[in-house]
Amino acid sequence: MDATDPIPSYESSAARPALLSGWRLWAVLGAAAILVWAVFFRGGAKKDAGKNAAAGRPVPVVAVPARQGDMPVSLTGLGTVTALNTVTVKSRVDGQLVRVAFTEGQMVRQGDLLAEIDPRPFQVQLMQAEGQLAKDRAAYQNALADLNRLQGLVQQGIISRQQLDTQSSSVAQYEATLKADQAQVESAKLNLTYSRITAPISGRVGLRQVDAGNMVRASDANGLAVIAPIQPINVVFAVPADNIQNVLRQTAKGAKLPVEAWDRDLKARLATGSLSAIDNQVDSATGTVRLKALFTNDDRTLFPNQFVNARLLVDTLRGVVIVPTAAVQRSPQGAFVYVVKADGTADMRPVEVLATDGDDTALKQGVAGGEIVITDGLDKLRPGSKVVLPKPPAAKG
Repeated sequence: MDATDPIPSYESSAARPALLSGWRLWAVLGAAAILVWAVFFRGGAKKDAGKNAAAGRPVPVVAVPARQGDMPVSLTGLGTVTALNTVTVKSRVDGQLVRVAFTEGQMVRQGDLLAEIDPRPFQVQLMQAEGQLAKDRAAYQNALADLNRLQGLVQQGIISRQQLDTQSSSVAQYEATLKADQAQVESAKLNLTYSRITAPISGRVGLRQVDAGNMVRASDANGLAVIAPIQPINVVFAVPADNIQNVLRQTAKGAKLPVEAWDRDLKARLATGSLSAIDNQVDSATGTVRLKALFTNDDRTLFPNQFVNARLLVDTLRGVVIVPTAAVQRSPQGAFVYVVKADGTADMRPVEVLATDGDDTALKQGVAGGEIVITDGLDKLRPGSKVVLPKPPAAKG
């Protein structure tokens, strides 16, 4: 081999395949990165396009115009109907019940006959008392006549003064006996009167507790029946203690606050009355104050121990803007509503709430009367969102 001939390099020939493999690896990684970038870019572009399309699509909502007028401010609480006074009719004497003169659930007036107890034992007692009275009266008259005679004999000096004094004492004893006898007669007459059981008050009679033929006693706990007056009648209900100052301010002015009694579902008004009393303390367990309202109950729709919803009218706001309560939303910044602008977009308006009464809310500022406020579909709205209102039903020809 000539010295000028190049010497074969085994080292470079062995490194060439390794270098070629490194370029191929970088090429594959670069192609994969381009593919991934293209996929994510195109997917993100599609999502952004979808969002833009959704943002441009009108949101179906339900809206009503705000109105301006007077709104009552009421307090509602669960109440119980209570009678003015409830009486358990009991017998005042012992005896056999021979007659029941009332019908269960009947309306009775004070003094009406309800039941009768066998009067014969009391009639006998009366006759005995009257006989004893007549006997003692005759003895008294005889003693009185003797006293008159002895007074003349004493003046003549025939008898001693001691005999006259003894006779005077006897006459006084007979007078006392006559009073005791008269008391026995009156007691027997009273027992005879008590054998006729009458209604102590006017009201509705409850269920009969004892049937005719049974023995009744004055010590019986259940009595014959219960009478509860229902005209007029009371309703006792509770309101939050935070609102009691509004009630006190109105009553201090001499206002007679009206109260309505509604059924449990607040769908039917049962009766109308007025506030009659306010309790003197707050119930610490519930944070409420008990109130009492008086109802005439002319149509007898209220029953004692019936549960009702009492609605107390505290005040009336004059000339305020009224919107549905469902339109008022809350956020950390305060209350707001969505108003439909003339261009069909939703405008978020911060508002100041005056009072809420059921489905109505009075606003102090933020919305003017006649503006359209959104009540349904609020969860999909953003300020500036396009909205579409439902079309009114076509008029029938």
